[in-house]
Amino acid sequence: MGLSTHVLDTMHGTPAAGMQARLYTTQGDETVLVKSFTLNQDGRNPEGLLYDSASLQSGTYRLVFDVAGYFRAKGVELPEPPFLSQVTLDFGVADTRQHYHVPLLVSPWSYSTYRGS
Repeated sequence: MGLSTHVLDTMHGTPAAGMQARLYTTQGDETVLVKSFTLNQDGRNPEGLLYDSASLQSGTYRLVFDVAGYFRAKGVELPEPPFLSQVTLDFGVADTRQHYHVPLLVSPWSYSTYRGS
């Protein structure tokens, strides 16, 4: 159980290895940075879970992914400003006994997310 994420680069058909990401807790307009991390070769947090089941609390969270920085580092020519710079996902955790997995499918022009398993 706990909280995890996984990012897939749909332009290249690969995990988004090297993408920078940040996790925040949120309450109203207040955000608190929990951790910054770089996605591993599988497009996941190299330390595993973002929160284990004992540490995850009910509440609201934000994941921010540096999409433009990632695609520029891959050699993709982006306009200035890029269509997508950072993708911000705000989500809630209601039942800490369940696993919350937040996948992101992303290209320089689109993204999709859902609650995974």
